[in-house]
Amino acid sequence: MNKTTFMAKKGEIKHSWYMVDATNKILGRLAAKVASIIKGKHKAIFTPHVDCGDYVIVVNASKIKVTGRKLKEKKYLNYSGYPGGLKETSLENMLKNKPTEVIKRAVRRMLPRKPLYVKALNKLRIFTGDKHPYTNIKKIKKLEI
Repeated sequence: MNKTTFMAKKGEIKHSWYMVDATNKILGRLAAKVASIIKGKHKAIFTPHVDCGDYVIVVNASKIKVTGRKLKEKKYLNYSGYPGGLKETSLENMLKNKPTEVIKRAVRRMLPRKPLYVKALNKLRIFTGDKHPYTNIKKIKKLEI
């Protein structure tokens, strides 16, 4: 019996591409699944200190759904660092103005703040409509959530 733990090495990892259609998907569930994929937790060869994650393309970000009264009550805060520089925006306004930012923030907050955090975030591509520039990639897998 082998008593050593498998640890993936940088050159052994093959990164795949996944596409998610966010139409009528619940924001938190979508973000949790996407965060898991870009971190690489869905793979059997997951190693915490190696970038095992795959690329994810999210289309139709403007058609995302939320439950309850979150559209009116959920607030996004931005602070400039200056006195009186706190700006508050509701989820409803964010979905109108920057729908990609809503999904990006949800996924970003589900990732652990470790050295591979930025690499994982760079694997996420979000688009408001159906069109995206990654149509030339041959093996994009559709992901149902």
